[in-house]
Amino acid sequence: MHRSRLSTFVIDCKTGDVDAATEFWSKALGRPIKKDDSDPDYRELAGPASEPIVLVQKVDHESRIHLDIEADDLDAEATRLEALGAKRIAFVKRWWVMEAPTGQRFCIVNPQRGPLDGKGNEWK
Repeated sequence: MHRSRLSTFVIDCKTGDVDAATEFWSKALGRPIKKDDSDPDYRELAGPASEPIVLVQKVDHESRIHLDIEADDLDAEATRLEALGAKRIAFVKRWWVMEAPTGQRFCIVNPQRGPLDGKGNEWK
């Protein structure tokens, strides 16, 4: 048995200035910018703990929005989603990049908002 749930909306920005991109999305979504410059390619927008995380990410590919699914067992979740028609694309750093049968890319990540016990969907 493992658990998973929607974790994050990632706004992929093909830009030379991730801070300007973050400023735009902060104002557009009404979410303040969390101050954490530990990774030069990522910025987080603050929001209620009950809502998904919103990240702004500097990327080299075309701009798009993708989502992350957090799971307490990455491989079990990847296997579950493969049974539904998804494909594993690559394991990057600490997460799986997947592709839905409809072509959208998404990631399976470790829990981002604390343990999933009693939260999210439970899969057998």
